[in-house]
Amino acid sequence: MTIGVLVVDDQILTRAGLAALIRAAPGLDVVGEAADGQQAITLAAELRPEVILMDIRMPGISGAAATARILADAPSPPPRVLVLTTFDIDEYVYAALRAGASGFLLKETPPERLLAAIRTVADGDTLLAPSVTRRLVEAYAPSGPEHPPSDLAVLTAREIEILRLVATGRSNAHIAEALFVSEATVKTHLNRLMTKLNLSSRAQAVVAAYESGLVVPGGGHRQQG
Repeated sequence: MTIGVLVVDDQILTRAGLAALIRAAPGLDVVGEAADGQQAITLAAELRPEVILMDIRMPGISGAAATARILADAPSPPPRVLVLTTFDIDEYVYAALRAGASGFLLKETPPERLLAAIRTVADGDTLLAPSVTRRLVEAYAPSGPEHPPSDLAVLTAREIEILRLVATGRSNAHIAEALFVSEATVKTHLNRLMTKLNLSSRAQAVVAAYESGLVVPGGGHRQQG
């Protein structure tokens, strides 16, 4: 199956270069190009791409704001948003992850890695190192539970435990080892808690854990009860 990609960038040469690269790759196609956030929102609704390659800093509606609008309004299955940025620590990137983006890449990323990243997020995986996610969240998340995205009371004790471990950068394999369960069991619990909290990506789950106060910057955590 061909993966349809919407390319969003306000720089015409960058946008054209990305589109040409994607069109030349097997199994990928460019279904549209957008020059700003508003156009991205419109085309995402019209074209229903599998993946959106989203520039994060644009005049008018930013890539982060466009991501939030697109994912909030998208029918199921929603597109996967892969953010492109010139900075690895950026409040706009954090905002996009908070909205449900599946990951981000620096604009200096080699072409072959960019193409692999598009395929990775199209398959439903998150493209973000846990350490980078944690660094972003600790830099920009509120320091306490003043603005919780959802009520964690809907989660079971095991789901809270897994959410806490995900937020501290553990992979499914490491979580399974720590809890003496299978990776499949971890994945099942993670999918259930994300559904309960209306989260669309692992990175968004990390943000939720910090913003709810379940995990606090510096590595600590708040006791539930």
